[in-house]
Amino acid sequence: MLIRHAPKIRSSEITPKDVYLDRRSLMAGGAALAGASMLPGTAAAKLDYRPFAGERPGELNSFEDITSYNNFYEFGLGKDDPKRLAGGLTTSPWSVTIDGLVAKPGTYALEDLVPATLEERIYRLRCVEAWSMVVPWIGFELRTLLNRVEPLGSAKYVAFETLVRPEEMPGQKGLFQSLDWPYVEGLRLDEAMHPLTILANGLYGEELPNQNGAPLRLVVPWKYGFKSIKSIVRITLTEDEPPATWNLQAPNEYGFYSNVNPEVSHPRWSQATERVVGGGLFAARRDTEMFNGYADEVAGLYAGMDLSKFY
Repeated sequence: MLIRHAPKIRSSEITPKDVYLDRRSLMAGGAALAGASMLPGTAAAKLDYRPFAGERPGELNSFEDITSYNNFYEFGLGKDDPKRLAGGLTTSPWSVTIDGLVAKPGTYALEDLVPATLEERIYRLRCVEAWSMVVPWIGFELRTLLNRVEPLGSAKYVAFETLVRPEEMPGQKGLFQSLDWPYVEGLRLDEAMHPLTILANGLYGEELPNQNGAPLRLVVPWKYGFKSIKSIVRITLTEDEPPATWNLQAPNEYGFYSNVNPEVSHPRWSQATERVVGGGLFAARRDTEMFNGYADEVAGLYAGMDLSKFY
């Protein structure tokens, strides 16, 4: 399908072309090295994948931007905490339990879930905090996995759950916790089955860094970033709307849908514009687009809904 973006990318976002082209050359000729560890100091494994074939959203944020400015509260509240503290997370072996309203429930090893054919998806990530970046994810459509486990006719939602491992995730330790664990999220089944929705296991042609949600995370490009849950260990098909961590935490601020919508402000700030990460201190803000620029593809999912109510 055609993937549309509006290219309004600042020159300061641009990864040096020779660096990225060199990466792509390496990826095109490289063999998959699935299962390699992500221990600190070790090089990430290169992935085989089909290069992005849609309309590009513009130039990319740098690898440094994408891997050093993250929200991943399991490792701390600071944007640099995940990069500093996620190196000790063990991501191999890894398994994901798929259960609920499916014909083929089970606990599956990661290598059995990830298809042989991966693809690159270049999406703009729009955070609810009103900043954005452009990321070259590597992954596969979530619907291919869901079809393999055969959702039952009564399934209407898909629930997701992140790992709980305090001994390796320091943000989950201590008497006072920032959130209740595990982090949970959910989508309607038709959102989960949309071809834009992917499970990512890599970025920039390499295995996903721990701070970005290794080894497997959700990416839903038309929703605020916190919906794209990281380090997934459980996927459950349900009939009822599942709980979502930030919606539970502050339901007046974070709705279940959390679609990018410049016309519906957060109670404490506007969502009309966004700061582009890497744009510099004095850079102009970017106008936020409805559904993060994917309205042509996904607006029909919400036809007839009051988006100021179902935010």
